[in-house]
Amino acid sequence: MKKQVIFGLILLSVLLCISGQDEKDYQEPPTILIVLLVRNKAHTLPMFLSYLEQQNYPKKRIAFWLRCDHSNDDSVDLLRAWLKHEGDHYHSVSYVFKPEEQSYVNESSPYEWPASRFKHLIALKEEAFQYGRDIWADFVFFLDADVMLTSKDSLDVLTRLQLPIVAPMLISESLYSNFWCGMTEDYYYRRTDEYKEIYHVKKQGSFPVPMVHTAVLVNMNHKAVRNLTFDRSKLVEMQRRRQQEPLYDGPADDIIVFAISANSSGVPLHICNDITFGYILQPLEPGDTLEQDLQQLVNLKSIMVNDLGKVPPLLDYYKHLEKKPEKSKLSLDNIFMINLKRRPERREKMETLFEELGIDAEYFPAVDGKELTTERLQQMGVKFLPGYEDPYHHRAMTMGEIGCFLSHYSIWVMMVRKGLNEVLILEDDVRFEPYFPQNAVRVLNQARSVVEYDLIYFGRKRLKEESEAGVMNAENLVHAGYSYWTLGYVISLKGALKLLAAKPLEKLIPVDEFLPLMFDRHPNKTWSEAYHKRNLVAFSASPLLLYPFYYTGDSGYISDTEDSQQISVDTSEEGVARLKSDREQVFLQEEELSLNQQLKLGESLSKSHQEL
Repeated sequence: MKKQVIFGLILLSVLLCISGQDEKDYQEPPTILIVLLVRNKAHTLPMFLSYLEQQNYPKKRIAFWLRCDHSNDDSVDLLRAWLKHEGDHYHSVSYVFKPEEQSYVNESSPYEWPASRFKHLIALKEEAFQYGRDIWADFVFFLDADVMLTSKDSLDVLTRLQLPIVAPMLISESLYSNFWCGMTEDYYYRRTDEYKEIYHVKKQGSFPVPMVHTAVLVNMNHKAVRNLTFDRSKLVEMQRRRQQEPLYDGPADDIIVFAISANSSGVPLHICNDITFGYILQPLEPGDTLEQDLQQLVNLKSIMVNDLGKVPPLLDYYKHLEKKPEKSKLSLDNIFMINLKRRPERREKMETLFEELGIDAEYFPAVDGKELTTERLQQMGVKFLPGYEDPYHHRAMTMGEIGCFLSHYSIWVMMVRKGLNEVLILEDDVRFEPYFPQNAVRVLNQARSVVEYDLIYFGRKRLKEESEAGVMNAENLVHAGYSYWTLGYVISLKGALKLLAAKPLEKLIPVDEFLPLMFDRHPNKTWSEAYHKRNLVAFSASPLLLYPFYYTGDSGYISDTEDSQQISVDTSEEGVARLKSDREQVFLQEEELSLNQQLKLGESLSKSHQEL
């Protein structure tokens, strides 16, 4: 009797425990059919498949519908390798490879879309849709091999939304993504303000949009999805049957037809930016080359390092295919990266970026403000500019700012001692813009061809809404106005000599105040008068080639200059309040001009595809 009571109590506690848990905890995750159509993607497949393989989703709940044809690269071989190693881990894999088919009728380039290609693609997608219905898949995920799903939670997040149609928002090297926020009356892309809000995650969540493509999850349990189609004739037939007017008369384009069929069936499409799902390559056009896609991969890897700290690794059997760009000094004598020894994580990140971008840079140990003392500064002969105070905080210089100045100063001295003619100085918290190495060389060549320069800002914060004249016969250079930041600039030997000749250690101010003084664009005339010869020839790249990685208020922001001990001096003169580490100024009347320059700067390397 006693044993029965004990057993009953145990059983009761188990039942109570179970009843208190969510029923979903005892359900299998939904089944997913991943539809993958591959053509000439040998350069993206190792990354694409490696990241897809790392999804935190039960593989036995995933089936694949895989087709590869009209390829003339190693796509089939790479897919076979993946099947050999991973195929048995999944519920099933339906695949057909046709290596003998290498081109379409009337095709002049692998990146052209003749009618025969659209027709074949649409037929395959229709077949895949039916296959998903036949195997009773809960979801069908149409996915292109241009997508890098770096978040391991992508499938889990998307399926939990239980939306009829949803796409994970993907990041590119520009504003291009896999959704539209507006569509014209003739079914093409229309720019909207909401697009940038979603893309830059100014608002977060899942949002109804008129178009999603490239990575699209369809909930097959939603009743109306039976009417979805990629085929224009089927769409028109459905509209006639329902007496929907006007009938679709747009292009036989799979993604447009799919979006209109959803709209005609009352099925909403959503884009989700709840997490950073991953990245996307922009589509190539008929006149483009494979080299442009490879360069896009370099740019995306740089963005991954910024976002994720590194480029996620490839599967072991693909690692031998991994290639890094050949390292270059960008036609300069040297490139120095200033870094505090107590910030090894920043050095590691920058060196990872250098590897991915092909930049041959030398580590330069920064002077650490925490190790400076008043006595040591006196021994070095350091004196401060009378009356200086920080324009924002209204305080004297900090030890961090002094260490920063001394770091840059030491490189100028080294340049003179070693006779280095041109040097790029980088700080350790920069974010490189796409095509940085190529565009840096282009800007340098423009500067060299027009006039002898002393300094070129690659990154800065403009502080005055003033006219900055373009440099004559140089498309991507302007005469620099009052600017903050020394995160990245090129200096010539002549420029270093001018800076040293000013004897700045005898009247020290922060380095990003000192430089505008030396090219005579600083608004504080009292400070300017302390430096009698202000003839530095200073340009700025336009558009800029790099930006800070963190701004004030960003998660992970650390300032080793602003948040350090202040020196003890009397201050009196007031300045205009500007926080140095805040986001850069944007002057609206010049925004369009900057955009046009940016398009020209990258045009020889890639279509800019602003949004689409």
